[in-house]
Amino acid sequence: MNTMTEIKNLAVQSGKVRMTPSEAFVETLVAQGVKDTFGIVGSAYMDAHDLFPLAGIRFISVAHEQNAAHMADGYSRVTGKHGVCIAQNGPGITNFVTGIAAAYWAHSPVICITPESGSLTMGLGGFQETEQMPIFSKITKWQVHINSPLRMAELMHRAFTIAMHDRGPVQVNIPRDYYYGEGDYEIQAPQKIERSAGGPESLDAAARLLAKAKFPVILSGGGVVMANGIKECVALAEYLTAPVVNSYLHNDSFPASHALACGPLGYQGSKAAMKLISRADVVLALGSRLGPFGTLPQHGMEYWPKNAKIIQIDADPRMLGLVKKVSIGICGDAKLAARELLQRLQAYGKMPPNKARLADVRKEKDAWVQELAKWPSPNEKGRIGPRQALAALAKAMPKNAMVSTDIGNVCSVSNSYLNFDTAPSFLAAMSFGNCGYSYPAAIGAKVGRPDRPAIAYVGDGAWGMSLAEVMTCVREDIPVVAVVFNNGQWGAEKKNQIDYFSNRFLGTNLDNPNFADVAQAMGAKGMTVDNVGDIGDALKTAVKSNKPTVINLMLTRELGDPFRRDAFKQPKRLLAKYKKFSAKGV
Repeated sequence: MNTMTEIKNLAVQSGKVRMTPSEAFVETLVAQGVKDTFGIVGSAYMDAHDLFPLAGIRFISVAHEQNAAHMADGYSRVTGKHGVCIAQNGPGITNFVTGIAAAYWAHSPVICITPESGSLTMGLGGFQETEQMPIFSKITKWQVHINSPLRMAELMHRAFTIAMHDRGPVQVNIPRDYYYGEGDYEIQAPQKIERSAGGPESLDAAARLLAKAKFPVILSGGGVVMANGIKECVALAEYLTAPVVNSYLHNDSFPASHALACGPLGYQGSKAAMKLISRADVVLALGSRLGPFGTLPQHGMEYWPKNAKIIQIDADPRMLGLVKKVSIGICGDAKLAARELLQRLQAYGKMPPNKARLADVRKEKDAWVQELAKWPSPNEKGRIGPRQALAALAKAMPKNAMVSTDIGNVCSVSNSYLNFDTAPSFLAAMSFGNCGYSYPAAIGAKVGRPDRPAIAYVGDGAWGMSLAEVMTCVREDIPVVAVVFNNGQWGAEKKNQIDYFSNRFLGTNLDNPNFADVAQAMGAKGMTVDNVGDIGDALKTAVKSNKPTVINLMLTRELGDPFRRDAFKQPKRLLAKYKKFSAKGV
């Protein structure tokens, strides 16, 4: 039998080598450049797991498998590489579901490895048994069941290729007895994926439309970040003198300090961005699927331009025209498409800078900055107004920080305050919107980019789902900073109860411990901040310490507008026993 030393670096060799399926499994990870994995150890894959250290693969043992999937997601988003998670068959695998769904909507190439019950006992209702393929069928880009130990390397290689090509999670399901035996395997090098700018006819038509536009606006989406196309987007915007708005929760898709940057659309976004895009006669949606939640009315504005011509560029042809009617749909890579459009526009002749448009951008941005600064958010004794806290955090934020945000009212309001000049820097729960995302995503990001600070914004409700991972950070020496917004409530849902259910607070008030004390009990640093003047120093101290740190930020119960005002109606009660729930409440 070959040892791991003997088969090291097989990816650079050709032909087949005799080895065990576990060795083929691990060597495929090595060939794909996997250095870190996330999960909980289990007997179903322990034969392969035992080889990880010899192969140079770090295994980060987590507190809960959902968080392992979020870590793989965060890792993937900041490195541009595959994130890998693995766990015990049955309950360990079902715990992956929420995290993999979040990765699906974030377009993260996560490899979800799901060891399964033995091939000869499957279906007998044995210990930790369930059908593991159906539950991931709608939240993965591809699924493969290893149907023979001899196909381990082949199908694993295919999974890695598709995850990167289709930009999303892939499930590899492996019966636990298929790690054993021996056979002849070829360990393949990663398959190079070459993308294109899109069809030349569509690019020509788009260039003509942009050249004639009176007020073009670029919507820069997540595809720009994934394609590493910020520089190309900037060059195109400057040539057109086009205001640039960020798609929802992609605040890092255009440098915030640039003169043409207008801020994000969507919930708690920038009024400047919304007012400027409302004037557009042509919108270039670059690397965006134009998701419905990112174009909803906000701040009392119906800002999406109803009569504008829409050019949509997305790497997935199924996204083109799906949400918004488009004039031109281009299936292409955002970076390459931006470069091609610029070359075509330059061929039409030089476009001088539009000084009037630049002045309009500057005027709207200045007005929004002033409005944010004056937005009422009063402090109380021992409690800080959330908008004051968010402004102080933004002011103290390291320039190279990676920031993740959870779902929740205060975290969502932070969309108005988070600005970035580099990418990838911003991780959010995206369309799936699950609680407990932020902290594990920041952990994965820090593992992937240990040279950059990783800071998680978390509400106190969501913190209850992820605080156990403080132990992971302490054990694995991962210096992530968690900023916990402690306001004693599930704020997003409480706002709905205020607006629609006459202040009947069922299940939304929280009685919390001192989270700083809890963190210290776990071996991390903990600090409680209840004065707005101390926030900046606390964040800087936490980052400088290079230790896992929890900032217990005491906030008032002030709440921003609800998420989905469009999804609610005033309640109607017909049965007599429910009519007592009057407008005055009970």
